[in-house]
This record gives sequence, C-alpha cells and structure tokens, in this order.
Amino acid sequence: MRVLMLSWEYPPKTIGGLAQHVYDLNAALSREGVEVHLLTCSAPGAPAYEVQGNAHIHRVPAFQVSAPDFVTWALQFNIAVLERALGLLERVGGFRVVHAHDWLVAFAARAVKHAKRLPLVATIHATEFGRNHGLHNTTQNYISNVEWWLTFEAWKVIVCSRYMENELKYVFQLPADKVRVIPNGVDPENYMRRSDLVRRDFYAAPEERMVFYVGRLVREKGVQVLLEAVPRVLERMPNTKFVIGGKGPYLEELQAQADRLGIAPRVYFTGYIDDGARNALYHWADVAVFPSLYEPFGIVALEAMAAKTPVVASGTGGLSEIVEHGWDGLKVPPGDSQTLAEQILLVLQNPGRARMLRERAFRKVREQYDWQKSARETARLYRDVWAERQSAPWPTLEDRPGRILGRVYQLFERYS
Repeated sequence: MRVLMLSWEYPPKTIGGLAQHVYDLNAALSREGVEVHLLTCSAPGAPAYEVQGNAHIHRVPAFQVSAPDFVTWALQFNIAVLERALGLLERVGGFRVVHAHDWLVAFAARAVKHAKRLPLVATIHATEFGRNHGLHNTTQNYISNVEWWLTFEAWKVIVCSRYMENELKYVFQLPADKVRVIPNGVDPENYMRRSDLVRRDFYAAPEERMVFYVGRLVREKGVQVLLEAVPRVLERMPNTKFVIGGKGPYLEELQAQADRLGIAPRVYFTGYIDDGARNALYHWADVAVFPSLYEPFGIVALEAMAAKTPVVASGTGGLSEIVEHGWDGLKVPPGDSQTLAEQILLVLQNPGRARMLRERAFRKVREQYDWQKSARETARLYRDVWAERQSAPWPTLEDRPGRILGRVYQLFERYS
C-alpha cells in the first residue's frame, strides 16, 4: 500500500497538534508496512527530502510571493504542492490513496484525485464552525465551505472522536457511512525524555506547587477561564505557581487579564517550549489543566496522562470522551471558573487522590490509546477504499450530475 499524504505542517514546523498527529501516524503506518509519501511545507533547517522508516518526507517551499492574508498564502501553497505531487506521481507511481489533512491542502488533494483518478481520504481535525461557535464573517464562511467541499470530494472522512463525528454530520450533513472514527494515540515513551537544559527553578520556586497548561494561546483553549480560577486557588493555596506554556495570538490579552486580576506574579507565560521542556514541566507539575471551550480531541490530555500528571479538563468535545470524571481525571463544565478552581484544589490538597488518578490514567493510555492500533485501523480503511475504487469505475465527463438526472427522467418516463 503506497499513500500520498498532504499536510501543511509537520515537525519541525509545528503550529498546533496536527504536526504531531501526522508524525506519529506516519511512524505507526510505517511499522504496518504502509509506504507514505508526505508533501508538507518547508521549514528552516529541515531537509527538503528525508526518509523516516517507511515514510518519505517531501518538504515544499511556498512560492516567494507576498500574500495579503493567510487564505491567499494557503492557495499559493496548494499550487506549489500540486506541482511537486504531479512529478512525484509520475516518478514513483503505484499510489493507491490520497490522504489530506484539513482544508489547508484541499485544493491540491482534489486536483490529484481527479488528475490521477485516485480515491481521496480526508482527516478533519477541527472545523471553522466549531472553533468559532458559528460563522461570523466572510473568511470563516469561506474556510467552512472549503472544509465541506473537502468532505464532499472525499471517499471517506476520518475524525478522531464521536464528538467530531456528530459535528460533521450536523455542520456538513455528512452521511453516517462516510465517516470513520479513529482516535489519536500517544506513545508514553515520548514523554519520559526530559531536557537537561531546563531546571524546575526556571519556572517556580522549590516550595511552590505547580499548575501547568500547554497549548496554543487562542480563545477556544480557555486559558482565560483558568486565569479567572487563579484567585480562588490562591485564596486556599497561596504558594501555587501557574505555568502557561505555548504561544498564540491571544497572549497579550491573557497577560492583560492577569494584570487586571492582580495575579501576574503568580502566572508565568513561557512562550514556545520544546518537547524536552514540556516533558520536564509535566513531570514537575502537580496538576495539568486543559480548560478548553472547544476541543475536537484533546491530545494534550493524553500527553499529560502518558507523562503521569493528574489531569483536570473541560467536559467538552473529545476531552469529555478521554477523561472519566473521578476515575482517571477530573472534568468541569466548560467556562466554569469556580468549579475549575475547586477541582484544581481537590488535586493539590489530596496527594493520594492525585496518585490514584494518574495511575489509572496511565493505564488507560497504555490500553486504549495506542498509535499502532490507530494505524492498523487507518491502513484497513485505505485497503477498503482501494477495494471499493477497483469495483467502481471512475465517472467520465458524460456522467456529470445533469446527464445522470436526465437518464433518471428517461427511465421514469419509459417505465411509468
């Protein structure tokens, strides 16, 4: 099985969780014997081509044309990817499936699908509708339309949670038999390696308890709710430090909120942290908090569980499916800062409870969220799609919808 995969981000170019998802999936698919050729965006210092196991990574530089906005840049990037894809398809050949990750590669994926008559599989990691709790401007409407178009063109659509399955059925009216739920996985070994270049006292004093968040700083991640909870936690446990790891467009607003609440000395915004520092912070933290307002899956919760850090998370989206309240983590209603503070305190003030939660969570990760299991399901989906493609001749131009509808009317008149 040879697959052409398209993703706009891939390590070391990491914007959100998509890059890590594609990296881990490719590593696991490689062990399943699937040969993946990934086309992704170039990154400073990264080779234009490299082989990782059975995965061939082709990094494509975007056109050096100044784009007025991100949507225009995405279109230019798609054309660059398409140019590289067509040459690769001619040179290598034997591809069975095109696999596209999110709307940012939709145009190139759709063009390859029809140019080479290859079935398209799409993974939708999040929707513009869900991220923004609706569509409120022309850009959001445009992105949502491209997302719908990608799911329409796809033979099958992969999502990572039942929550996302229901969202796609609602937002895009996708039929149930077109959507396949394949959860993300996590490798606990990846969270045991810590950087020797960081020390705990970089972030908190030796006597301080540590509450840790890591992720993009955007409104839907709910860091503002965590900041609202900080004064209540400090009332009961004043010797607590809140470490906020990550970067994003919401940073200045969050810093201003911390100043308004008078908690700035107790909150440390780290900016970007690499994997080694992240793992060390998971190890040092007394509790990891993920207060998302919208979360298609919640890979960060799995990371914390794999690192044996007690988790407090919003009971929304995929997070709600991962965490079982009171058993392997604690859940709170999204946006409820008072309950969030109470659950954080419950972990900080009960070491025995915290130990029980993290041990059960680690066991769940081992048993239920294994990347190899997800890769086997993905490989099986590839084989199913290819088998269906073999038994279903590709439509010709004469089989356009109007022509088909006309034939239906002719048959109706003939037999009525």
